[in-house]
Amino acid sequence: MAFQTYSLFVLSVIMILFGHVENRLNLLQLQNDIDKLKADFNSSHSDVADGGPIFTERLSGWTERNEKRIILSQIISMYLKMLENTDRSKAHVRNITEELHTLKESLSDGSKKMEDLKDLTKLQMSDLKIQRKAVNELFSVLQKLGDTSSSHKRKRRQFQRLCKC
Repeated sequence: MAFQTYSLFVLSVIMILFGHVENRLNLLQLQNDIDKLKADFNSSHSDVADGGPIFTERLSGWTERNEKRIILSQIISMYLKMLENTDRSKAHVRNITEELHTLKESLSDGSKKMEDLKDLTKLQMSDLKIQRKAVNELFSVLQKLGDTSSSHKRKRRQFQRLCKC
């Protein structure tokens, strides 16, 4: 039951946030397909509740639309990876996979951003050449950081002026 609720919640959030609630996408049919997938994975097993949710809890920390695109694109990739080894002859597996691919395409900029983050973690910061390059870019990076924080402050001040709180 918990897996079903979480899966539907994640898919619903993704589709609503990015305008993919269309005639073609039938949430009730998707719910039915997810129910069948749950049976395939025996997700009513008692260990499913251990440790809490794996995706929905992570979504709460991502508040900006662009941030959500990053994490959601990664979550969809993980669902697609999980479904790679399932029986594709089953209609419900094909339907879910197709919808996930459609959503992934709409989040392609999020996937690119996720790849950028992964690439950053691979940088060898002990390498002298990389250190030199990083030092050369430090002022530009700090400028961009200053630009972002000042725009956030400006937005906050504008909101405070408008808000009669």
